[in-house]
This record gives sequence, structure tokens and C-alpha cells, in this order.
Amino acid sequence: LRARRALTGCSAGAQGGGVARALLDDGTFKVRAVTRRPRKKEAEELKRRGAEVVKADQDDEASLERALAGAYGAFIVTNFWEHCSKEKEIEQGRRLADLSKRQALSHVVFSGLENVQQLTGGQLEVLHFDGKGVVEEYFQKTGVPTTVVRLPFYFENFLSIFKPQRAQQGDSFVLELPMEDLGPVVLCLLKSPGEYIGQVIGLSTGKLTRAEYAAILSQQTGKTITASKVSPEEYEQQDFPGAKELAAMFRFYALKPERSVALTMKLNPKARTFQQWAGDNKDSF
Repeated sequence: LRARRALTGCSAGAQGGGVARALLDDGTFKVRAVTRRPRKKEAEELKRRGAEVVKADQDDEASLERALAGAYGAFIVTNFWEHCSKEKEIEQGRRLADLSKRQALSHVVFSGLENVQQLTGGQLEVLHFDGKGVVEEYFQKTGVPTTVVRLPFYFENFLSIFKPQRAQQGDSFVLELPMEDLGPVVLCLLKSPGEYIGQVIGLSTGKLTRAEYAAILSQQTGKTITASKVSPEEYEQQDFPGAKELAAMFRFYALKPERSVALTMKLNPKARTFQQWAGDNKDSF
């Protein structure tokens, strides 16, 4: 097994970096971390831990081909938010699928999402979902042995874009929602290809309402946090880039897409629930 090489990422960022660290900790696979910025601290840390760090760009086919050459498999993630273009994300994903086919990879784990526009007959469009959904289908058509993982809403979003905000009056905070660790999961998939190739896996460690999120944050932080009753229609009127896109995402989540808590915990028994995560990060609120 140690003679095999697993390619993690096409990114040493949040998802790819977590996968690389899990693979390095396990030691079954040699790790090649792929990034546009090999000198950034996260990439340098992976190199210190034993990864081969190579430079590549998802818009540069030659660099990607060099990055994939000789790999047993790959974890592939595209980033809609970098350019906010569904078309560009599809182009990048198809390029990676074609190269994976050309390099005869034995197993690709692709970080995808539903094609919401197709699933809802055009009633909803969630660009950062839809492009990934098109790429999922393309990987399947190419015949590349692929497992698709669909991630839930990141807990880390509660520390940034969805961080509870102080109410206009009093000492309470408002959680404004209009409605993890991936590395061990990808490791498990790569080590059990016969069981998971061809599957689409929706990941989640729980299914909570916004009131339940707020209650857990209140309990863990000692602050009074209530859930706003803002609707997607109200949310998309907010003045920041991506408001409409995120509102559309929450409309889709309201349709309860398939996310398997049981399978998530099977793939990563140490995956944290939101309550555990909030307790670990309570000082950041």
C-alpha cells in the first residue's frame, strides 16, 4: 500500500488541506498536495509533514496533468466562490475529469453538490451547487471510478459570515439563518474503493433547526442567542455579494436534501456534532 500515491486536493485549502493531513497521519498513502501557492504557510506545513507539494492551477491543463501523473487517486474540489461563475466551475471540473480519465486514476473522490436547477425543474437555481452537480454527472459519464461526497453547511461559517450579531437593544445576540472534518471520510473512501466507488454520499453529523443551533450556541457560550425569523426573501435583499446565492441555497436546504448522519459517523466515528464543535470553539464567539 505504501507504494501507492494518493493525490489530495488540487487545493491545499480548507478541504484539500484537511484531507492531506488525514492521509499523512494514517500513512497508507504517499501524499501529493496540489496548490497554486506552494510557499504559503499551509502548504509549507504539509511539506514539513512529509507531503510532496506541487504547483498547479485548475485553469492550466499542463500543470494539472503533471500534478496527476502517476497518482493512484485524487481528492478533487473546485471553488465557485473564487470567481462566482457556474460556467467556469463546470469547465474546471470537466478538465479535471478528462485528465483523471487520461491518467487512468483508480479512484477519484469529488467534492460535489446537487444540481438544484435540474432537481427542481428550474424552479430554483443555486449556482454554487448546480455547477458541481453538472461536474458530478460528467465524472460518471467519463467512466472514472468516482465517489462523490456532498458536504453540509460548514460549522466554521458560524465564526465568519453567519456569526451571531449583537441585537440592536440589550445584551443578546441574533443568529441570522434563513432556514467537518472531511479528511477521515476521504481516507476511509480511498481505503475501501470496492465499497464506495460509484456512490454519492451526503455528509452531516446532525439535522438541526435554526432555533436548535441558537440554543446550543447560547448553552455553550453563555450568551443569549436567538434565531432570527428572517426569510430567504428578506435575506437576499441584504447588501453584500452573494446574498441572493445564499438565500437560494437555504431555499434548497428547506427541501431537506439527503444527508446521512449514520453513514457520516460510520466513515468518521470521531466526527464532531455541532454541540461538540461549539464547545470547542466557544471562545471565538
